[in-house]
Amino acid sequence: MCTISIVENPVSYAPSTPIRVEPVQARSAARVGALLDAACQTMHEVGYEQLTTAMVAERAGASIGTVYRYFPDRVAVLQAVAARNLERVTQALRADLAKSAPATVNAALRTALDTLTRFFREEPGFRSLRVGDVLDIRPLAGSRGGNAEIAAVIKDYLHDAHGLRLDSAGRVAIETAVDVVDALLGRAFMHSDRGESTVLSEAHRVSQCIVQEFTT
Repeated sequence: MCTISIVENPVSYAPSTPIRVEPVQARSAARVGALLDAACQTMHEVGYEQLTTAMVAERAGASIGTVYRYFPDRVAVLQAVAARNLERVTQALRADLAKSAPATVNAALRTALDTLTRFFREEPGFRSLRVGDVLDIRPLAGSRGGNAEIAAVIKDYLHDAHGLRLDSAGRVAIETAVDVVDALLGRAFMHSDRGESTVLSEAHRVSQCIVQEFTT
């Protein structure tokens, strides 16, 4: 039997707006995308802690001035990558939930674990930065982090698709499970491109343990 105490954490993170110039033209949008792709490829090799704007410029084949046109510093680059990661993950999770149609909290969480595992395996740099919660940046009041946004997708799906109304404990359980999955996947992919199978199994076991009360 699993017994895990769940403590609600009110601290959350605000979405950032790091881009200096809004890329309204297709050419500018493509340039920003190329810079973010370069940042992701570099992070895949060295991690987000070592990333510099000079590395981004070199990998993208751009001048350092081009980087600074859109991003004031390396933190802004990281925030933009995290925001893009979050957008892609939540879009993919919504699609996966709609396709697999899980009807319980446990099943929905399994779908989320599969979605996140796929991103860890396939998205360059994702395993380093994920959706930004690893960044040591002081949160702003009234906002929430990327993992909380992922949990919200799960909760919204269960409510909209199956009429499942979760109480406060149920909502916190899902948020806690997503945090645990994120941490364990980070461990599983630390030294393995496919993910260490034993740690992936533990991510499944522990996350299911957290939400075991909310099976219907």
